[in-house]
Amino acid sequence: MAVKRMDNVAIVVEDLEATIALFTEIGLELEGQMRVEGSWADHVVGLEGMQVDMAMMKTPDGHSRLELSKFIKPQSISREPKNAPSNTLGYLRVMFAVTDIKDTISRLEKHGVTLVGKLEQYEDSYLLCYLRTPEGFIIALAEELK
Repeated sequence: MAVKRMDNVAIVVEDLEATIALFTEIGLELEGQMRVEGSWADHVVGLEGMQVDMAMMKTPDGHSRLELSKFIKPQSISREPKNAPSNTLGYLRVMFAVTDIKDTISRLEKHGVTLVGKLEQYEDSYLLCYLRTPEGFIIALAEELK
């Protein structure tokens, strides 16, 4: 087997502080922030003269991490359309298991997040929904029903 674990998921954002606040509202913890630059970073990412302000967030259980990056140089390139539908190719969504989905939706709406469709129940197993963030990507939520 080649894969040891999935280390993190990364999202490029325009407003780093607002996105940190949004994921803090879900329950992620800010692990650290730093500026990333230098020839090693240029070579890894394939962008000359790269400068990125980065924040690493972790889930409360410590098993998963979310890397948030705001590019200073070169500037980020917008996905078109910004609010791409759920069937758009490439990364678009990150999903979280939550304990109270209705409360989580209510708290996230204060950060400008909106429901993509509706909150739905899947059989007797889960409550599920997709939420669109102000940055344009989707957060999916799942609450396991007992």
